[in-house]
Amino acid sequence: MSNFKAFKKGLKNGTPIFLGYLAVSFTFGIQAKSMGIETWQAALISATNLTSAGQFAALGVIASASSYIEMALTQLVINLRYCLMSSSLSQRFDTKMKSIHRYLIAFGVTDEIFGVSSAYEKENVPPAYCYGLIAASWPGWVLGTILGAVSGDILPTSILSALGVALYGMFIAIIVPPTKKNKVLLGIVVISMLLSLGFALTPILKEISSGFKVIILTLVIASAAAYFFPIKEDVHDE
Repeated sequence: MSNFKAFKKGLKNGTPIFLGYLAVSFTFGIQAKSMGIETWQAALISATNLTSAGQFAALGVIASASSYIEMALTQLVINLRYCLMSSSLSQRFDTKMKSIHRYLIAFGVTDEIFGVSSAYEKENVPPAYCYGLIAASWPGWVLGTILGAVSGDILPTSILSALGVALYGMFIAIIVPPTKKNKVLLGIVVISMLLSLGFALTPILKEISSGFKVIILTLVIASAAAYFFPIKEDVHDE
């Protein structure tokens, strides 16, 4: 397949991602604007940081006027999964592929782009295909942010409040289906909620900034889950 055809196919397969990003980033734009962040600043954040969870967490860190170190650690913990995704995806690339392609593609590795790239029907994923996915989805994230930020100056407060709930609805939609199939995961989610509530109500713990709360809870819960409930890999005899 030529580079043009691979890029074109990436654009086509990335269109659904574009629509999904447009909806989610709309909420980000609204929340960013409500915190006093200018439209161009919100757009710049989305253009340079293609990570929904990381950006929403960053808003909390910015709101609490925390340090740059806290911001960096928060982003490191939340986005660490992309290192694993990139490592996995790199196994699908041609060994002769230039490093510059790997660096550029790494910028656009998200959960959705990783999933679609990994499902590519041929053994080696061409860089042009990944570029097509990124070129289709990245503008949706930036455009949605701009539309959300601009609407913050136009739409009534009641509608903005209703749209703000969309983010939590998205998280629930992501969490509920897997927990129905896995009781261990359900227990971990419940424990996470209880610990978060404990941090919010305990006099000393509630003084911890939102960024460090995310870091502490993520490390503690993830480490405990990995230790007590490790995922067993299937061993196939040759």
